[in-house]
Amino acid sequence: MHIGACRLTLYLPDSRSLKDRRQVARSLTARISNKFNVAVAEEADSELRQRLTLLVCAVSSEADHANEMLSQVVDFVEEVRPDVAVLASQVEMISGV
Repeated sequence: MHIGACRLTLYLPDSRSLKDRRQVARSLTARISNKFNVAVAEEADSELRQRLTLLVCAVSSEADHANEMLSQVVDFVEEVRPDVAVLASQVEMISGV
C-alpha cells in the first residue's frame, strides 16, 4: 500500500472575510473528495482570510497512481477555480504500509 499526502496552499484574492474563506474551503473540499475519492481536510493554520491550506490524502496499491491522483487534484483546483491561485503544493509518499 502507498499513501500520498499533498499540502495545497491557496491564495484567495477575493476573500473579504473568514466566512468567504470557509465557503471556498467547503466547496473545494466537497468537489475534490467527490471527484477523486480522496480524503480532504482544511488545515487550521491561521486566521488569514486570503490564505487556505488543504490537505489531500490518496491511497493506492501503486505509488505512481497515488502521485498521479494528487497531481490531478492540483490541476482540477486550478481549472475549476481560476480566481484562486495555487501558491504551493507539496507531495509526500509513504510506501510499504
